[in-house]
Amino acid sequence: MHPKEAKRQRTGTGRIARAGLVDSEILVGIDFTKNERLCQLLSDPEYFPVLLYPGEDAWNVEKSGFKETIGKKRVLAIIIDSTWFCSKKMLRFSTNVTSLPKLSFSGKYKSIFTFKREPSEECVSTIETCYYLIKEFQQAGIVDATINPEGLMDAFKEMIKFQLQKENDRIDGKLPNSHASDFKYTRKKEIPQFNKTVLEQ
Repeated sequence: MHPKEAKRQRTGTGRIARAGLVDSEILVGIDFTKNERLCQLLSDPEYFPVLLYPGEDAWNVEKSGFKETIGKKRVLAIIIDSTWFCSKKMLRFSTNVTSLPKLSFSGKYKSIFTFKREPSEECVSTIETCYYLIKEFQQAGIVDATINPEGLMDAFKEMIKFQLQKENDRIDGKLPNSHASDFKYTRKKEIPQFNKTVLEQ
């Protein structure tokens, strides 16, 4: 996680994902070449480390040989939690991360994080990245199919609805509004009615 993300986004999707994922960690910094914890994880023979990043040279679960290459190791997924601009700087400095095999999605997904501008529509948030990665790994038989990752998306949807409601409250004068004269922030937002996942007991 970039330091700016860590400082400004106390309830960002990276932190929500961390709260919902067993054995996940947040490491904050820009240059991770000498980050003691990350270097420890990358050198652990138990893991098969990959960088979640798009590219023509990236693995995905449908590419022949991926599951066999992992073998009996556990996938250690490194996800960059930052803006696209800052993430490029992080990767430029962190040569131990950029040297890792890249992993991308086999499917195409569109983010439901509609009130936040992304460089392109296929860019998804950190928590959506985690969710789709787990789902694709389950389909490929790499992750236990009985694990239910829907809690990640349920939490994300509640966050979206909460933020949109607070924007509307500011427009209605119920909360301080620093954008009162900016037309982009004076139009009330429609709050989506997501279907919440019902987990079987």
